[in-house]
Amino acid sequence: VQLQASGGGSVEVGGSLRLSCTSSGRTFGDFAMGWFRQAPGKEREFVAAISWSGALTYLLDSVKGRFTISRDNTKNILYLALHDLKPEDTAVYYCAGSQGRNSLKADGMKHWGKGTQVTVSS
Repeated sequence: VQLQASGGGSVEVGGSLRLSCTSSGRTFGDFAMGWFRQAPGKEREFVAAISWSGALTYLLDSVKGRFTISRDNTKNILYLALHDLKPEDTAVYYCAGSQGRNSLKADGMKHWGKGTQVTVSS
């Protein structure tokens, strides 16, 4: 499974970005997907997840109301829309693929791609 995140960048506080993750190597629409982030000197943080159909989602409490996870199974793309960005959102964001269809748990994410940097300046 190959995953590649893109769409990161540098924005000011309150700005927005949309991250994308392309997938190849297996049937994208059969598996749940997720996003993690890791800031310098901090542990990796599970940010969001979405089931194979998009019917089930998970969002970290600190991003609820600001981030939205979605997917387009016809294009094999996973999205994370980031709004009202804060300096504490600065991190490298990684997409990940689950082994199951509806598992939204961090430890179920077994496939990883290269990350994309998000930097929020005040």
